[in-house]
Amino acid sequence: MNHDIAFIGGGNMARSLIGGLVARGHAPAAIRVAEPVAALRAALQADFGVTACEHGAQAVAGAGTWVLAVKPQVMRAVCEELAPLAQAQRTLVVSIAAGITTAQIDRWLGCGLPVVRAMPNTPALLGAGVTGLYAGPAVDAAGRDFAQALLSAAGTTVWIDSEAQMDAVTAVSGSGPAYVFLLAEAMVDAAQREGLPPEAARALVLQTVLGAARMLTESDADASELRRRVTSPGGTTQAAIETFEAGGLRALVAAAIHAARVRGAELSAAND
Repeated sequence: MNHDIAFIGGGNMARSLIGGLVARGHAPAAIRVAEPVAALRAALQADFGVTACEHGAQAVAGAGTWVLAVKPQVMRAVCEELAPLAQAQRTLVVSIAAGITTAQIDRWLGCGLPVVRAMPNTPALLGAGVTGLYAGPAVDAAGRDFAQALLSAAGTTVWIDSEAQMDAVTAVSGSGPAYVFLLAEAMVDAAQREGLPPEAARALVLQTVLGAARMLTESDADASELRRRVTSPGGTTQAAIETFEAGGLRALVAAAIHAARVRGAELSAAND
């Protein structure tokens, strides 16, 4: 795990991965980051001791793995600029850009490279994320192992066999934290409308979300069983659940995730 890794882009997700790698013992001297914003470069160097530079070519020279951590809208331009170096080094490439396929990245870099597509989510900033991974056809077992070790620095990893499913991964877990935040926001607002002070409403909702998440991850029971256990017949929880169901919550969630998946596919087409 101590060969050189180059990050193209030094935003929040790159920071979370870099922090996780350093915490796990990866030598900061073996991590280089290309980031055009001077303030972000300075923060990366100060916080992690890594080398931060302005241009991608400076970061990737000699690196055994490249992590493409730029926005989908600029991915093609970034790859085409680095294509000569990619062909010369034949490096493992890991992309964390939503909606951009391994075939697109491979084509923009010059073809024939091992490309892993990854979709982490924002709890990676706390080491509590989950990442869906898909390995392109040129990725060997060692490449899969390294990519998994790299993304494990941010939390749990899940391999996906079909790349067509990666847009669904993005819709479920990549965008998923925002759905939980929206629910928490709505619960806080509702609590205040029922007369609770803002501070109490926020504390009650946040701890409830945290506790429920722990029960989901630490219990052998699935979500439906845990819901059944807390829903007494004729009680307060049943009244709320029946209101959710009558309002079409399940259909609304399905429609929202479908919309996010479709948008992921649109990003791929728009940036091709």
